[in-house]
Amino acid sequence: MPQLEHIEAIEKRLWTAADTLRANSNYASNEYFLPVMGLVFLRHAYSRYLGVKDAIEANLPKRGGKARALTKEDLSQQSAIFLQPKAQFDTLVALTDSDDRARAIIEAMESIESDYESLRGVLPKSEYQELDNAVLGQLLRTLNPDELKKVSGDVFGRIYEYFLTQFADQKAHDGGEFFTPVSLVSLIAHVLEPESGTVLDPACGSGGMFVQSARVVEQRHEHPAEKLTFYGLEKNATTIRLAKMNLAVHGLEGDIQKAISYYEDPHELLGKAGYVMANPPFNVDEIDADKVKNDPRLPFGLPGVNKKGKVSNGNYIWISYFYSYLNEQGRAGFVMSSQASSAGRDEAKVRQKLIESGDVDIMIAIRSNFFYTRTVPCELWFFDRDKKNLPSPPPGERARVRGANTVLMLDARNVYRKVTRKIYDFSPEQEQNLLAIVWLYRGETDRYLELVAGYCRRMFEEGAACSKMVTEDGETIQPLPAFIASLDVLINALRPFLATLSEDAAHNEIQQELDKVLPTFKADVEVFRKEVEKAQAAWKKQKTSNSELEKAVDRLAQLAETSRDLVKQTDLLYKLATRLIDELTSSPLPEGEGSGMRVNNRDITRARKAADEARHIAVEQFKQVRYFWRQAHWLTERFPEARLRDVEGLVKLADRAEIEANDWSLTPGRYVGVAPEEEDEDFDFEEVLREIHVELEDLNAESMQLAAAIKRNFEELGI
Repeated sequence: MPQLEHIEAIEKRLWTAADTLRANSNYASNEYFLPVMGLVFLRHAYSRYLGVKDAIEANLPKRGGKARALTKEDLSQQSAIFLQPKAQFDTLVALTDSDDRARAIIEAMESIESDYESLRGVLPKSEYQELDNAVLGQLLRTLNPDELKKVSGDVFGRIYEYFLTQFADQKAHDGGEFFTPVSLVSLIAHVLEPESGTVLDPACGSGGMFVQSARVVEQRHEHPAEKLTFYGLEKNATTIRLAKMNLAVHGLEGDIQKAISYYEDPHELLGKAGYVMANPPFNVDEIDADKVKNDPRLPFGLPGVNKKGKVSNGNYIWISYFYSYLNEQGRAGFVMSSQASSAGRDEAKVRQKLIESGDVDIMIAIRSNFFYTRTVPCELWFFDRDKKNLPSPPPGERARVRGANTVLMLDARNVYRKVTRKIYDFSPEQEQNLLAIVWLYRGETDRYLELVAGYCRRMFEEGAACSKMVTEDGETIQPLPAFIASLDVLINALRPFLATLSEDAAHNEIQQELDKVLPTFKADVEVFRKEVEKAQAAWKKQKTSNSELEKAVDRLAQLAETSRDLVKQTDLLYKLATRLIDELTSSPLPEGEGSGMRVNNRDITRARKAADEARHIAVEQFKQVRYFWRQAHWLTERFPEARLRDVEGLVKLADRAEIEANDWSLTPGRYVGVAPEEEDEDFDFEEVLREIHVELEDLNAESMQLAAAIKRNFEELGI
């Protein structure tokens, strides 16, 4: 199981500890986030530094048996930054209460700024002087837990994004507008797939679009700093600092200018950008029409002006700007208010001209609650200036392939993962499945087939891991053997007490069922293990043509069903064991028997807890087997010929005639129809109850935060 999927508890603990320290500072929440993000930046930078340092040093040229010193160029090639000893996080953590931690942190920041021109005056420094020395020590230790020192992968990269997310959720700065949810940015970047050239974000916030673009390049085992040049515009000076920190910590540099994008174009990239990515403010209605009416970035004219001389809605100002920045082969991907795709009057006229240009490529509808500071739904727009050079279908023929007169309408509102009561996102697999539809649209069948095959392989890997898996830090876990062993320990702990009871006692029926089910479960586990081995062996000869993969997915349905049955058996066994304990606990001791014995002693309590933990690990591992089968089946069921086709409620390839007949609307739901209601065969009542419990805990925590905020406000008012 990948580490990054299992660090939620660590993230929450780090956040809670860091946020609690705010009470010990003179900062309000909108001031506290920058010094905290500065330290998270340092810790993230140190994590990336350590991750590549040994490999770089092993390959450094040597003279007289001595390797030359590390340089910042060495680190930049590995998407990391150079850190002098004084800026390394362990140095700061080692400081004692007699040391001036604020001064040390400031010197650390200054040393980084001296090495990186792009960070001059960017990193927080004086802000640390407002924090108590002991508080700073606690904050440094909080961000340096032991469990994170052994992990591999970009764990702190995710934590960095998590802290940005949390501050956005608190609206700690600029209403949280500096941060676009990672799943949306990642989807945009992977649809665009930047290869080389200029990447522009005219509303760049904290720079997430740049970071995700770089990750796409890294996935091809190339160096993003060598392939991409980043340009950004942002109106808020503090947000610019966040963006430059975000770029630097990933070993990237960018030219980010302070500007109001409506009226200023300091980069002068009109018609020059290879890629434009953005999440602009929605539905702005205060743009001065007189200032922008002659702007060359408005090739389709103004979208409408109200009586006050203001642009009625700024959405199409942004859309026109994004379009005009592209070169003749450029691609754009951006987030936009769902109102824009079907807006009427003057906005519809601009939209018509856009569609007639032949450059509107893909529209993706996203459900509400993907953003941390607003609940409205949105849509992702994609332009491709090179698409108009593709052939169009003959007049009167239904468009079936990508061309100048077609737009891919993809309604992803029913594709989501619930993260919290208020926040949804895409799982990695959901994102891949949406991308697979785009691949089919572009005729990239091989990528689609490889994804289906990859899901099948993951089934086997997860199935084998039910018996034995090795985590990324080298720890070996045996979920099924561990669960069976924990049950044996629990039952053996009960036997001395059970031996004192008569055969007709109330517990007897439960004990008999448990004794009957346990051997069956052990036998079924062994059958499952052999089935996985057999499937793995057969896969070595598997052909990866579409027809053969479809047969494989159908064949593997039985293995997926077996894993689901074993989930039920695992839960049943634990329930029977706990029911037996509960029955023994609630029943009075027979007179003269079992004197002084108690079923709820420490050994049994510990054994019960251990069995529950082992049950949870085993169940989650079993679920992974069926989960990856369902991903493969989701694709093959909807696209049985490995070719794009219309799927009710999901996707439709709309041609220009159809779009014109629908008032030039670009709203996907208007074309794809309504998805047929599906029965959730995996509905888990107990899981739903657990989600309700989590939601209740979220509500309780939120109410406590609100109460604390109200109390602070009253105190500040002297009430």
